[in-house]
Amino acid sequence: MYRIGEGYDVHKLVEGRDLILGNVKIPYEKGLLGHSDADVLLHAIMDSLLGAMALGDIGKYFPDSDMKYKGVNSIELLREVKKILIDYADKRNQKIDICNIDATIICERPKLRNYIDEMRKNIAEALSTDIDRVSVKATTEEGLGFTGIGLGIATKAISLIEIKNVTATRL
Repeated sequence: MYRIGEGYDVHKLVEGRDLILGNVKIPYEKGLLGHSDADVLLHAIMDSLLGAMALGDIGKYFPDSDMKYKGVNSIELLREVKKILIDYADKRNQKIDICNIDATIICERPKLRNYIDEMRKNIAEALSTDIDRVSVKATTEEGLGFTGIGLGIATKAISLIEIKNVTATRL
């Protein structure tokens, strides 16, 4: 059986914060405002993975009201999401396989082309999957909307997960 999940996240750009996308620190005069490191790419991917399994969203597991997650590196949260998915499948005598993740970062600036391969590598490593199963793209909105005028960055992500039933071995 296959399951598809969609994720979306947006954060405001502000001065005095690092810009972190896909666990890559990108040189820029502004960063994203949020309770954690505000990595919109990883947040959208986590929501798409949780959504594929009908497990809610990251706010359910990592609420911004919990000081434990203040300033947390989102790659750690992505690893936790992987554990949540595996535990959920194990309880149902199933195994999961992340077939594909496709994400699009929406921002006017900075240009991200030089950082995308490192983002893909970080995501693939955190999820213990092949890099060729992780697609990250960047686009602009041609000066339109909040991302187009540089007020924030958004990301959309979609994930495909295969669920396999595990046959119990008899002794």
